[in-house]
Amino acid sequence: MYEDLIYRFNGPGYLKPGYSQIFVVSSDGGAPRQLTTGKFPHGPGEGDFGGSYAVWAPDGKSLIVAMNGTANYEYEPLHTELYELKVADGSLKQLTHRNGPNQYPDISPDGKLIAYVGFDDRYQGHQTTYLYVANRDGSNPHVLTPKLDRDAATPHWAADGKGIFFTYTDQGDTRLAYLPLDGSPKVLADHLNLAGDFSVGKNGAFAIQYDTPSDPGDVAVASLAEPKLNVLTSLNRELFTARKLGAVEELWYESSLDKRKIQGWIIKPPDFDSSKKYPLILQIHGGPFSNFGDRFDLQAQIWAAQGYVILYTNPRGSTSYGEEFANLIHHAYPGDDFHDLNSGVDAILAKGYIDKDNLFVTGGSGGGVLTCWMIDRTDRFRAAASLYPVINWYSWVLTSDLPSFGTQYWFGSNPWEDTDNYMKRSVISLVKNVKTPTLLMTGEEDFRTPISEAEQYYAALKLLKVESALVRFPGEPHGLSRRPSHQVAKAVYTLNWFDAHRKKP
Repeated sequence: MYEDLIYRFNGPGYLKPGYSQIFVVSSDGGAPRQLTTGKFPHGPGEGDFGGSYAVWAPDGKSLIVAMNGTANYEYEPLHTELYELKVADGSLKQLTHRNGPNQYPDISPDGKLIAYVGFDDRYQGHQTTYLYVANRDGSNPHVLTPKLDRDAATPHWAADGKGIFFTYTDQGDTRLAYLPLDGSPKVLADHLNLAGDFSVGKNGAFAIQYDTPSDPGDVAVASLAEPKLNVLTSLNRELFTARKLGAVEELWYESSLDKRKIQGWIIKPPDFDSSKKYPLILQIHGGPFSNFGDRFDLQAQIWAAQGYVILYTNPRGSTSYGEEFANLIHHAYPGDDFHDLNSGVDAILAKGYIDKDNLFVTGGSGGGVLTCWMIDRTDRFRAAASLYPVINWYSWVLTSDLPSFGTQYWFGSNPWEDTDNYMKRSVISLVKNVKTPTLLMTGEEDFRTPISEAEQYYAALKLLKVESALVRFPGEPHGLSRRPSHQVAKAVYTLNWFDAHRKKP
């Protein structure tokens, strides 16, 4: 029997009764000692969408913890506060007091200040995350990055306590920056991997996971004093002696809707010949509040190696271009992003090396939504592959693991209160227009965009006698990447579907 709003969660699956708690164990070993109690999650775990995080104080006598801290956590999916948790007796003291996330705390080396990230929640689809500093007791909280219209993340104090390292993404490129407490942010490195992984030494040296379009990941180092990167590893050198990559080219173009500049990237097949005509795959990112970037894309490289040109872009709603650009789809998704994506296809067709009779479209999650949104509105694509999409927002809000998030942030109402809006933005409402052969894929343990969503679209296409296929992945949650074989199969199924529908000369 279930009595909670969130009774299953993507990844963990159906949740067992109980709540995550914080324990400590001696560095010498021994039995763990529970520090917390309470009917809400105390750590990063099952059903805790907002996330939790804990960091040791320098004196080792307490932890600074980010968590919701209330029994109402299921209905406040982004709300977290900072607490000081005493190790001696497990007592909690709330340090921050606002509606919104207060996340990823880091304590200054002298133990007097706390750096963290967050924002005052306005229930928008996307809200800029700022870097904050407060006194150890939570007093005098203030924003350090008020003019940086990008999302600050993962703050880490310098060893001398005079500044803070943090990451942010700008135009699809994740950067490591340093902010002196008495100065302005200084970019130290770019091309971090999407997660923004880095570590900092006591002498100001730092290491990052370096990621470029021609290399999926190496370790690079530099220092605050000498920020020129030195790439230490070449983990894929041997592989690339036997495999040739497709060249990656940046593309900027205007949206046909309002002339906004849209950024994208093109991957050309190895041994590309501009005098030939190539089939095109438009790849759409998920989120929808996320981004593609100047990074390695394994799946796209696989497709390019089979003779396709790949186009991936950041339409309106994408992050790393500021809050205004991201919120062009606030309570309006999917919507005008169609024009940005369609204009990208027009822009690459104008280059002269794309076969206009062999255009294909694919994407996963939010990209799966937009894949269906594209074929709902145009028949220019020979075939489509929609991976783990949302088809019907009414049913999604009531079957996914994010019911309170979807109603509060993406719609601002319950589906029975605003049914017309829910259905107008559902791709199922325009399915009668579809003529494009469509492949659908979802994991059977996907609780973020449950498989019932793909099943609805599949059944509708079959009733319309549109060529379609449904692939179910056993044991897979959202993303189809729990098993490497499934991750490969996802790319291969898509490629085979497009190959089967290519118009032959």
